[in-house]
Amino acid sequence: MRLRILQRVLGRLAMVAPGGYTLRPWLHRMRGVRIGRNVWISQMVYIDEQHPEKIEIGDNVTIGLRCIIFAHFYLGDRAPQEVKGGVVVEKDAFIGPNCTILHGVTIGEGAVVVAGSVVTRNVPPAVLYGPPAAEPLARITHPLTENGQVQYQKFLFGLKKL
Repeated sequence: MRLRILQRVLGRLAMVAPGGYTLRPWLHRMRGVRIGRNVWISQMVYIDEQHPEKIEIGDNVTIGLRCIIFAHFYLGDRAPQEVKGGVVVEKDAFIGPNCTILHGVTIGEGAVVVAGSVVTRNVPPAVLYGPPAAEPLARITHPLTENGQVQYQKFLFGLKKL
């Protein structure tokens, strides 16, 4: 009971604390989220409070403002014997603002999820994923970020039709 309360307090604190590369990832690690190096977590990001241990975030990932990540799905406060699901965000992925990531999803290495997307199925590596139907839109041939620096022009000109 005390651990659950502590996890919720840390989760709420992580939503508003400063330090997208430092304090926010550290607070989520304290809750049990597995987070790699050089990860940016924007403000107001909700990461599942029931099962944070079922979320894995790789190196060099960016998570935009007001994203929601759910690692489970069940109704009420009684979990089934074994909670299925979890979320994996592979290295170098970029999740735009206001995205919702549902349980059981893997976001592939180097993928870019467009702002406002609801991700209900796996996102392949190195694709631009988003509306109108939240599906792969283009093949990425040049990463959006390189060594922690945004390379927007190279990224745009490197997009190839699927």
